[in-house]
Amino acid sequence: MLDEPAKPMTILIFGNPDLLQDSVPLKILPRLSKQFPKIEFKVIDPNEDWSIPEDITVIDTVINIKEPKIFSDIESFSLPPRLTMHDFDALTNMKYLKKIGKIKKIKIIGIPPEMPEDTVLEFLTATLRSSQP
Repeated sequence: MLDEPAKPMTILIFGNPDLLQDSVPLKILPRLSKQFPKIEFKVIDPNEDWSIPEDITVIDTVINIKEPKIFSDIESFSLPPRLTMHDFDALTNMKYLKKIGKIKKIKIIGIPPEMPEDTVLEFLTATLRSSQP
């Protein structure tokens, strides 16, 4: 029996191009995609339906960190206040999908909001290279 071809790694990218402190993952995406053509980078809107694998890797801005950090669970994060459906964000959606079993394993690569783009790109390049087989 032949082995199925390996599925390409998919990395979810979150960010808001309209907010300076939340736009770095989106700004560096073209350079990151060029360096890692075998990785599928998907920009995800937190308020849309997600079609994602059970094991996910996420790149997102994380408030209150000074250096990039890798998180292996979503329980490390506190939920922001939610007053309307517009406040239903990525973290809320990931917690929900984990609770109902749609996400089995998660790795979040957190980027500090004030970090320069080139520094973020260097960190992500080293992190992604070390995680590839």
